[in-house]
Amino acid sequence: MKSAVFATLLASAAAFAPVAQKASSTMALSAFTEEVGAQRPLGFFDPLGLVADGDQAKFDRLRFVEIKHGRISMLAVAGYLVQESGFRLGGNIDLAGTKFTDIPNGFAAFAALPTAGVLQLLLFVGLLETGIMKDVTGTNEFPGDFRNMNPEGGLDYGWDTFTDEEKLEKRGIELNNGRAAKMGILALMVHEQLGVSLLPQA
Repeated sequence: MKSAVFATLLASAAAFAPVAQKASSTMALSAFTEEVGAQRPLGFFDPLGLVADGDQAKFDRLRFVEIKHGRISMLAVAGYLVQESGFRLGGNIDLAGTKFTDIPNGFAAFAALPTAGVLQLLLFVGLLETGIMKDVTGTNEFPGDFRNMNPEGGLDYGWDTFTDEEKLEKRGIELNNGRAAKMGILALMVHEQLGVSLLPQA
């Protein structure tokens, strides 16, 4: 009887021993530990195990989405702060005479914008998403490279003047700024809804 109980306990313990799985998972993740963005203090950070299988195509897709959302968030933070500073375009926003200065900042702007204006914004974002902000030519060097160079040349923004080390550094800077901006715009939106501004009051 004792030996049967011991054998059962031993089998149960063996069921929870993740030796092979842990080794394969570690080998799969090691493929990404040297990627751009795996920086101190966290290093490669994937708490949900989204790329635990080591799938490079999945990693590239997630990196592309991370970069895109980071760029959008950086623009969002800059736009939020510019509007909070009181800057508005001159003139009218529609033919009815609604002025840009009549549109409030933050979430309240959605209710104040004319319906046609909201539709124009959605159409513009859709155009960017489907036709411009992607690798159109298939010549990108890395996820998020939207220069869309062609053999005859095109807009390069001076990227090819940088060394490989400088390129890696700048890509890392963009990733970290995008990550910070995502947290920043989230904090600004949440505090606006709470009625507690994070910005200094005059």
